[in-house]
Amino acid sequence: MVDTVADAERTPEISQPWAELGLKEEEYLQIREILGRRPTSCELAMYSVMWSEHCSYKSSKLHLKRFSTLKPTTPRGPLLAGIGEQAGVIDIGDGWAVTFKAESHNHPSYVEPYQGAATGIGGIVRDILAMGARPIAVMDPLRFGPLDAPDTARVLPGVIAGISGYGNCLGLPNIGGEIVFHQTYVGNPLVNALCVGVLHHEDLKQAAATGIGNKVILYGATTGGDGIGGASILASETFTDSGPTKRPSVQVGDPFMEKLLIECTLELFHAGIIQGIQDLGAAGLSCATSELASAGSGGMHVNLDVVPLRDSNLAAEEILMSESQERMMAVVTPENVDQFMEICARWDVSATVVGEVIAGDRLHIDWHGQRVVDVDPKTVAHDGPVYDRPQSRPSWLDQTQLDSAEKLPRPTTPQGLKDDLLAVITSPNHADVTWVTRQYDHYVRGNSAMVQPEDAGMIRIDEETGLGVALSTDCNSRFTYLDPYQGAQLSLAEAYRNVAITGAEPVAITDCLNFGSPEDPEVMWQFVEAIKGLVHGCHELGTPVTGGNVSFYNKTGDVAILPTPSVGMLGVIDNVADRVRSGFTSDGDVIFLIGTTKEELSGSSWAEVVHGHLGGCPPTLDFDHHHQLTRYFQTASKTRILTSAHDLSDGGLGVGLLESCFRYGKGAEVTLPGDPFVALFSESSGRVLITSSAANQLAIEALASRYGLPITVLGVVRDAAQLTITDQFTLDINEVRSAWEATIPAALGLV
Repeated sequence: MVDTVADAERTPEISQPWAELGLKEEEYLQIREILGRRPTSCELAMYSVMWSEHCSYKSSKLHLKRFSTLKPTTPRGPLLAGIGEQAGVIDIGDGWAVTFKAESHNHPSYVEPYQGAATGIGGIVRDILAMGARPIAVMDPLRFGPLDAPDTARVLPGVIAGISGYGNCLGLPNIGGEIVFHQTYVGNPLVNALCVGVLHHEDLKQAAATGIGNKVILYGATTGGDGIGGASILASETFTDSGPTKRPSVQVGDPFMEKLLIECTLELFHAGIIQGIQDLGAAGLSCATSELASAGSGGMHVNLDVVPLRDSNLAAEEILMSESQERMMAVVTPENVDQFMEICARWDVSATVVGEVIAGDRLHIDWHGQRVVDVDPKTVAHDGPVYDRPQSRPSWLDQTQLDSAEKLPRPTTPQGLKDDLLAVITSPNHADVTWVTRQYDHYVRGNSAMVQPEDAGMIRIDEETGLGVALSTDCNSRFTYLDPYQGAQLSLAEAYRNVAITGAEPVAITDCLNFGSPEDPEVMWQFVEAIKGLVHGCHELGTPVTGGNVSFYNKTGDVAILPTPSVGMLGVIDNVADRVRSGFTSDGDVIFLIGTTKEELSGSSWAEVVHGHLGGCPPTLDFDHHHQLTRYFQTASKTRILTSAHDLSDGGLGVGLLESCFRYGKGAEVTLPGDPFVALFSESSGRVLITSSAANQLAIEALASRYGLPITVLGVVRDAAQLTITDQFTLDINEVRSAWEATIPAALGLV
């Protein structure tokens, strides 16, 4: 039976399942007040998904406004699109622009790892496409429970297979990311995805329904029963110890359909016949119709009877809530509809006129000839509830910060130093991830200039000039747990360094803010402090926030995840041929350390791996030093006097030296400055391990002096595969690498 607007006006007393749809009682009452009546069942479905935490940002939007205080310009020029758009767009010069964004697909990836991760990739790719850009690369910051946890063996392989299966089929190179293991992610993995696309300035598209009489066309895959309320409701719920409290269907992806959709859409853009466009992601038709209408200059009328369905038994409410993948909605002038349909047919993409732009400010939706939705679309898409949640500095934090790792027992003999370094390098968070990354296609499309295991990925944009972009995603959740403000800034600074040391100029960020329940005042305090830290850090570094994602309710039972504000940094390089790679390459190259090492061990890998300890205060941070690093590496890369550069962060110098040796099977002879233990395991921020030929040593040191950067000669690269720490110990690189490579495959039963 159809529940019409007329029925809603006649029967205000009917009980409705607002709680089952994730709404609070006060939210349901607010909907009734907005409408002046009870909602129809279709309206209730729309409001429930659009007012979910995932879609409405109702607990975060008050605090996200802080990002708008940052200047909407980058070191390369103005933002062409920023927060509030489907993705940020940046002018990178010569008429080129890039768009990039990160989003989460955490809870669906726990329920169904393969499809959850696959559709996470598909969704972020369509966000980039909807800005008028060709998607050109993806990245994937990931978090899992302990490597030896039983559920990790289920979730991790499925997630990796989903990312690779979807991304590889789309022909998009995967150029970087992270994999981190920690107890708090048991039952609540984080699957974040980033996509970058390229466009010319004139190709930029907007998500708005304008022009009365213009047609609204739904095109792409048909609508099915998969993913009804999936990302929108599932991502707004806390998981219990035994699983999610709600288990709506996870979306099912079809990468081959998405590839057709991408090429079809790009041809439609080229034909100049799209007036407005919107991806159908979380909340499906509910989102696309309400957001297009609310951002436009008129209203919209939609007829659900003509929506192509995979399941003819779907009710109107289910059609509106379905999150079936590979669908887009476009606004087209009547005279261009035939050409639109011809292009879609050429790509074998289904397309149907489902409505039109109308006068006024209402969204009307009909089903079986009767009106089932009559709303102001702004109240659905933008004017939902806004919560100023209580915040409370955690009661345990003072004591935790006093419990510093600097007080922990530390090795006092060369053998002790050696044992601790071996423990850290073979631990899950530092082990080789080749088993994961070899499943990804890194070089498809032929423009990948740097990929994993480099500190940043790099893609060539212009094949004639070599203009390119570098990207890195980073987050140190241990630091953020100890101090959310400082920890978020340290994550920002790490992403900044990873981009800068390639020779690119860092220009802007996107973020994916993963936290526990916003209804927990201590979690809310962590969230707000992290935002404050990012705002201050971006102001100091001159890198605006172009957009991003908030993921709340990441907890299992009473245990919230470590606060994980993942930062995606984008930089611009004038010619990718000037890039600086990581890894020791040539016998006799001089090894230098740029930056100052302090006794900063709290939150370090050494403390976690050797002592199972998390306490104290994270390292200090010098923003001016980071500015000078950028200038240094831009100059050094263009003059090509460096043979390698590797950021030192998680694991410190000891891990950095071994990773540099592993890359090309080289060795090194190194003398540690100061206390050998502090030199090896400190995680002081702002340090970079670099090499150059002996002939360029004076130039390297003079350039560091020019930019006021501390620089220390550590030793030399050797062909012999041994790492010798003078007066301490020697490691056989091949033996250590074998153990390093075995950690993840052995835990997953693959060796």
